[in-house]
Amino acid sequence: MLFRTLLRVLRQRWHRYKYRFVPWIALNVSQNRRTLRYVPEDSKDKIIPDEDVLGILLKVFQALFISNFSRQTDILVLLPEAIKSKYRDLLVTHQRTEQPRYNTQQQKIYKPGEILFNTLGFSISRETSSLISAGKGVFVTKGFVPKGTVVSMYPGTVYQKHEPIFFQSIGNPFIFRCLDGMLIDGNDKGISKIVYRSCSGRDQLGPFKMSDSTWLTSEVQNPLAVGQYVNNCSNDKEANVCYQEFDVPELFPLEFKQYLPNIMYSHDTQSPLRCVVLVALRDIQQGEELFSNYYTIIN
Repeated sequence: MLFRTLLRVLRQRWHRYKYRFVPWIALNVSQNRRTLRYVPEDSKDKIIPDEDVLGILLKVFQALFISNFSRQTDILVLLPEAIKSKYRDLLVTHQRTEQPRYNTQQQKIYKPGEILFNTLGFSISRETSSLISAGKGVFVTKGFVPKGTVVSMYPGTVYQKHEPIFFQSIGNPFIFRCLDGMLIDGNDKGISKIVYRSCSGRDQLGPFKMSDSTWLTSEVQNPLAVGQYVNNCSNDKEANVCYQEFDVPELFPLEFKQYLPNIMYSHDTQSPLRCVVLVALRDIQQGEELFSNYYTIIN
């Protein structure tokens, strides 16, 4: 009985890990054409322009920031007066919008998933996948996702090609490889979790957090940061989202960096912070599970 249980556990682990195992990919990728994603060389992996990705992220992060306005006093004190004034005006507008339904003295406190729905028109969450032995998956739990919308982000520590990741990679199915060889470790357990927390604490500037570490907990503040749980498509389940790499611009608002679920492993790197978002390939309805393409081939 113990042997059967152990065998079942090993089989489940293999089903989740095999998509990262190079020999398995080499033998099976050509037999499953629907699990491949071909993109032209000139566009790389860009489904939508980086400007659109930035606009969507800023929209969501601003809504999160305003919702937590009363708890951001230590940050607001250090911001330029023009920026503080802008947020005060936005907060007044927000309160006036809510006034018909809620007394402003008892303003409703929204959860991150509700803020996402109010901002982009949908919410997502981790649930048991519809695929056998796939563990957790990500579902659209409310609303509607239009084609070309950023529906999720892939959180984790970002490693340059030359940086050590051997011990973190052992038995770890959550390591994402970018087209240029950079790696993002999206594991929320074990050594990976310890490394991310350490890097996040290292980079904090006074009250300004340079990254979001709540995706490592059950109480996430950025509701998009569940992309590592999006499962690979199959011959029966076509991909409805795809990965798109996005480098955070230098002028990204300092007060919004607390919602970025990525951190560089090396503190002194000159490269911009690499993020990976998942973009809807088609309209996605409420109740659908998100499926991506693990294999991207550049033509």
